[in-house]
Amino acid sequence: MPPPLAAITGASSGIGAEFARQLAARKYDLLLIARRLDRLQQLGNELSQRHGIRCEALVADLAVNESLARVEKRLRTEPNLEFLVNNAGFGAKGLFWEATLESQDAMHRVHVMAVMRLSHAALANMVARDTGALVNVSSVASFMVSAGGVSYCATKTWMTNFTEGLAIDLQSASSRVRVQALCPGFTFTEFHDVMGMDRNTVPRSMWMSAEEVVATSLRGLDSGKIIVVPGWRYKLICAMLKLLPASAKRVIGLRAGERRNAINTGRKASG
Repeated sequence: MPPPLAAITGASSGIGAEFARQLAARKYDLLLIARRLDRLQQLGNELSQRHGIRCEALVADLAVNESLARVEKRLRTEPNLEFLVNNAGFGAKGLFWEATLESQDAMHRVHVMAVMRLSHAALANMVARDTGALVNVSSVASFMVSAGGVSYCATKTWMTNFTEGLAIDLQSASSRVRVQALCPGFTFTEFHDVMGMDRNTVPRSMWMSAEEVVATSLRGLDSGKIIVVPGWRYKLICAMLKLLPASAKRVIGLRAGERRNAINTGRKASG
C-alpha cells in the first residue's frame, strides 16, 4: 500500500516547513506548495534523503484563481491524500484605509477563499475514504481585534470559526477525519521579517519556535483537540480574552495598535 500523502501550503519556510519536517519523520510523502520553487526543492531534497520519502514541489500563488484551481484539483483527485495543512498566509501593517487595497484583497483571498476551497477539495477526498486530517493555521489574533490589523484578525477569526464548524459537520456525519485550528502566538519565522517588524519589541519569553508550535499541533491532533493554542502564556491570554466584554477587547486592541504604531514611527503612544 502506498504511503499517505501530506499537502502543505506555505511550505517554503517557517511553520509550513516545520510541518513538512515533522510529517516526513512520520513517513508521510509530501506535496510542498508555495511560490518559491528553489526553497521547496531544497527542503524536499533534504527530507527525501533523510527519511526515504517522496517529495513533490508544486509552485502556486493562492491569491491567484488559476493557480489556486490547480492545487484544488490536485487535492480533490489525489488518491493517497491523508493530511492537509493550510498554512499559507501573511500580515500587513497600517490602518485599513492606508494599506493598499491589493494587500487587503490578497489577504482575504489567501486566508479565507483559498482555505475554504482547498478544505472543500481535501475533505471531499478524505471523507469519502473516512481517513485523514486537516490543520488550518490560524492565530491567537483570531480571538481579538487590533488597530492596524483589521483584516488579519478578521480573517483569522473566520478561519478558527470555520474549523470549528467543520468539526461539527464531520461529527454529524460520523466521520473519522480530524480537523484542527492551530492558533500560535509570536513564532520565530520569516513572517515578521517580511512585515518589517522588530522582534525586540516583544519580550523574549513570548516567542516560540516553529518546532514546538508544530509538535504541539500534532500532539493535539493525536488527542482530538479542535482548537490548539501552543504555550501556556498564550493559553492564559486566550482564556482571558474569551471572558472579556467586546468593549474591553476593543480598548486592548486600540492600545496594542498605538504601541505598534509608536514603535514603527518613533512616536510615543498615548495612555
